[in-house]
Amino acid sequence: MSPPFRARVFPCLLCLGIAGTLVGCKLGPNFVEPAPPTDTAYRKESTVTLNAGAQDTSQRLVTGEALREDWWTLFRSPELDATVRAAIAGNRSLVQARATLAQAQQAEIQAAGGLYPQLNVAGGADRQRLNFAVLGIKPNPLFPRFAEFNVFTVGPQVNYNLDIWGGTQRLIEQRAAQAEYQGYQMAAAYLSLTGNAVTEALTIASIRAQIAAANDIIANDEQNLSLVKRELEAGEATAIDVESAQSQLENDRTFLPPLRQQLSAARNALALLVGRTPVQWSPPDFDLDRITLPNDLPIRVPGDLVHRRPDILAAEAQLKAANAAVGVATVALFPNITLSAAYEQLSTSVANWFALQNNAWNLAANLTAPIFHGGELTAQKRAALDAFDAARAGYEQTVLSAFTQVATALDALQHDGELVDAQHRALDAAQRSLKLTRDSYQGGNVGILFVLDAQRRYEQARLGYVRAVQQRYLDTVQLFAAMGGGWEQWAQSQTPPDVPASTPENIARQLFSP
Repeated sequence: MSPPFRARVFPCLLCLGIAGTLVGCKLGPNFVEPAPPTDTAYRKESTVTLNAGAQDTSQRLVTGEALREDWWTLFRSPELDATVRAAIAGNRSLVQARATLAQAQQAEIQAAGGLYPQLNVAGGADRQRLNFAVLGIKPNPLFPRFAEFNVFTVGPQVNYNLDIWGGTQRLIEQRAAQAEYQGYQMAAAYLSLTGNAVTEALTIASIRAQIAAANDIIANDEQNLSLVKRELEAGEATAIDVESAQSQLENDRTFLPPLRQQLSAARNALALLVGRTPVQWSPPDFDLDRITLPNDLPIRVPGDLVHRRPDILAAEAQLKAANAAVGVATVALFPNITLSAAYEQLSTSVANWFALQNNAWNLAANLTAPIFHGGELTAQKRAALDAFDAARAGYEQTVLSAFTQVATALDALQHDGELVDAQHRALDAAQRSLKLTRDSYQGGNVGILFVLDAQRRYEQARLGYVRAVQQRYLDTVQLFAAMGGGWEQWAQSQTPPDVPASTPENIARQLFSP
């Protein structure tokens, strides 16, 4: 190796060594995970009573247990299980969420490419005209005034951003947090889908139970009308009694059209969740009597909930991305060094393009330092800090909303138990009253108006009981959703097993990808 060559190369290697020691530096704040909540319960009252009486299903809270992935199977309905799985397989929102997650993961890999040298091959062919007078050469036989010639170039080029202040690493952190956010958004979409599918199925079952109750009520009205007509023929009733019975029948028939409309809307909504049109798919005829109300309700303590609910985890990922963005904006205030090198074959003709004497090379180091940008870079950093404050407030609001949802669901289940018990007792009392009133009417002790009044109370009690039972089912689903459902295993099965973008293994895999 000749001394001149060593003299040229040694400073370059020294600069690279110094730069390598600086690459580990990362400006900007490091992310600190938010402190867990200090609350030990969701309600001021520590005792939650969920029982609805001896005649109805009892429920109890099981603290510290996690919901299983297929939590809807706790309702022990094969039809419900098949419907929810069909929704998971066909729902378009989940497809969209998966694609958005994949896009975010590729953005992370793209950002990680900035840590390594960028190698390209460039080539070109130019036609040039040179005026020798510009170079101070007067025209002569060797140098005419103008010369026209072709220039052919080809060769590799290398560019490398030293990332002295860690701007690229902060960008990778930001993209990784954004990919993490999209992953939790996909989990939230899964939880919302399964919860909505179960809710619509229970709504269908409840409406069908209400329609069955309305049909029984109408049958009783028809029975009352026939009874009054027979009494009229026997001279023991009046035309007013007949009209009253007929009015009751017609009034009760108005229950059916709204219920049928609600049933159609629920069936169409469930078809949408499954990813099919109402013509292509129809839900099963869910029966509330064949859907079991879960006895054990797993519940997490507040400290564990923040690590389980996907919306809270997504808000934390946004906070992490905002923190990294502060680092990116901070690095923009400092100088940036870029190294480049190129080796080219340069010739004026194709014939001797690759001749040894036609090679050329260059090494360069470029320094860019911001001096004046009209306050742009400072404002950019301040905006990043404001965005971080907004993300922190958003995270705290998400946690507060989650705890409120759990408390509301627990309160609702306690009140549902009380309501179901009260409605059951009201139904039993109304049924006994109706029977006694009909017996008294047939014995001539009371008029038809007493029978109609007793039947009206029975109708209200029966429909009220069906709705109370439905609400207890629905609030059970709300508690499962508020607890975060069981999304972890499903989400892992949906996420591609990619090597993290910033690892050498992944970079090696991506090296020859365009």
